[in-house]
Amino acid sequence: MSAPPNRANLVRVVERRRIVVCCGTGGVGKTTTAAVIALEGARRGRNAVVVTIDPAKRLANTLGLDVLTNTARAIDRSLWDPNGLAPKSGRFSALMLDTKTTFDHLVTRYAEGEQQAHRILENRFYRNISGALGGTQEYMAMEKLHELHEEGGYDLIVVDTPPTRHALDFLDAPNRIVRLLDNRIFRLLMMPTRAYLKITTVAVQTFLRTVSKVVGTAVIEDVVAFFRAFEGMEAGFRDRAARVEQLLSDAGTSFVLVTAPRRDAVGEAAFFAHRLAQSDLPIDALIVNRIHPQFGDELAGGLAGRAASLREMDGDPQRHAAAERLGALYANLADFQEIAARERSHLEGLQERIGTAGVAYVPFLSSDVHDFESLGEIAELLFHSPASVRT
Repeated sequence: MSAPPNRANLVRVVERRRIVVCCGTGGVGKTTTAAVIALEGARRGRNAVVVTIDPAKRLANTLGLDVLTNTARAIDRSLWDPNGLAPKSGRFSALMLDTKTTFDHLVTRYAEGEQQAHRILENRFYRNISGALGGTQEYMAMEKLHELHEEGGYDLIVVDTPPTRHALDFLDAPNRIVRLLDNRIFRLLMMPTRAYLKITTVAVQTFLRTVSKVVGTAVIEDVVAFFRAFEGMEAGFRDRAARVEQLLSDAGTSFVLVTAPRRDAVGEAAFFAHRLAQSDLPIDALIVNRIHPQFGDELAGGLAGRAASLREMDGDPQRHAAAERLGALYANLADFQEIAARERSHLEGLQERIGTAGVAYVPFLSSDVHDFESLGEIAELLFHSPASVRT
């Protein structure tokens, strides 16, 4: 029997895509979803790696590791395939993005030699911005993605994006570095080292003297030294940025939108869907985590009315007590149905935005996700259980 159309979308993601980017606001289970997708890929015989940006140790502990580092670490097969059912070609690895280490690696790659790399890496301005500059994390996430794609030998790379409203800034990350290289201030700071542009030196020095009154001479000296050390590396960064941008729009790259059924989370997901559409990047799947299940088709109002009738039922004390207990159960069911209906109403507009993307619901689980057994439970719901897939 073939998979339902919407599940086929999810199956296609893990079986055929080379890169999967999980988008969504914080606190909706995005990191867990990314791990589940990579796990399912490995169990289907692919060499899969999940890249997390969440600094918490939760994912590492879930994967049976003490810590995740900037280098991909293979997970013991006995942990993710305890029954030995996965094809032998399957592999499962994980890493946590270290922005500064990735930046250092990039500098070393494009420096003309060890001396230039050393001047940049030891520069105080560089050390301050390499891990904290706005947008650096998003750019380095894309740099790590490109590195794994080109050099890692992975069949499936799943990326967990930053947990903020600016999570889709990674779409603009390749262009951001190019805009920095083209920025007038960057050009001004580079010009004093170019003999054929000596005429600009007076203007540059005037600019630097003005700024130094605000931030201090030592800071300006570090900035100038950094940009001078950077000279000659622009071409490498431009070329890399172009390849990363091409990789994001490649047919082998898939975008999975993750949300919770809360109104605020759905609103954020709609924003992400809009941004992806602006960039002509289709969403292959929408995953809604921690949703209340619907118990039958009866409306909450009808259930609440039945509860009220039972509570008002006359009769002997024993029968009356039994009716009250049953009425309480109906009232509880009415509350659940009302919440479930409200959550699905929140999702209506979002489902219109994502077009033909597969939609999967993951209900509340009996416990938190903390090991491979619970990851496998979510994988079962997403990829194997018909009840979780919606049109």
